[in-house]
Amino acid sequence: MEPIWIVLIVVGVLAVLAVFWAIATYNGLVSKRNETKNSWSQIDVQLKRRYDLIPNLVETAKGYMKHERETLEAVIQARQTCVDFKNAGAIGDLMKAEGALTQSLGRLFAVSENYPDLKADQSMLKVQEELTSTENKIGFARQAYNDAVMRLNNGIEQFPASIIAGATGFKQAEFFEVEVPEEREAVKVSF
Repeated sequence: MEPIWIVLIVVGVLAVLAVFWAIATYNGLVSKRNETKNSWSQIDVQLKRRYDLIPNLVETAKGYMKHERETLEAVIQARQTCVDFKNAGAIGDLMKAEGALTQSLGRLFAVSENYPDLKADQSMLKVQEELTSTENKIGFARQAYNDAVMRLNNGIEQFPASIIAGATGFKQAEFFEVEVPEEREAVKVSF
């Protein structure tokens, strides 16, 4: 066989391998992007559950907390702000609004300590238990989302996949982070 044919065969094999590598890299990035979207959807499911529980909590508390209207309204407003940002797809703004909602719920639970009948109310206890469970699920979903974001961002940044990512328009995802230092502190709730 002539040397020119050997060179052409080697170049052809390398070109085919490069195409397969590019396809595999692209498909891997698509999988990571979809995993990130799915992880966000899991947070979304838990947030919806949380938003649905809050009106029940407020309604249960209203009858007992006639003098705490401001606290109840703060919870309702914070919930609505979160729903608006969620519906608008504004992840960064939603993260900030979620912090405000968590703080207003903490204040509601703290104020409710002054109402012994409310603390003993079975409806209130049930909603509080459901909210606690939902908060745990939100925490786990946020952790899974951040893990997926890390995998996606690593895939986009690491060489040589970064070449494919840049050429095909992949963008880094945003981590779900606590932005208000007070949110890092545990909320003290006792019924």
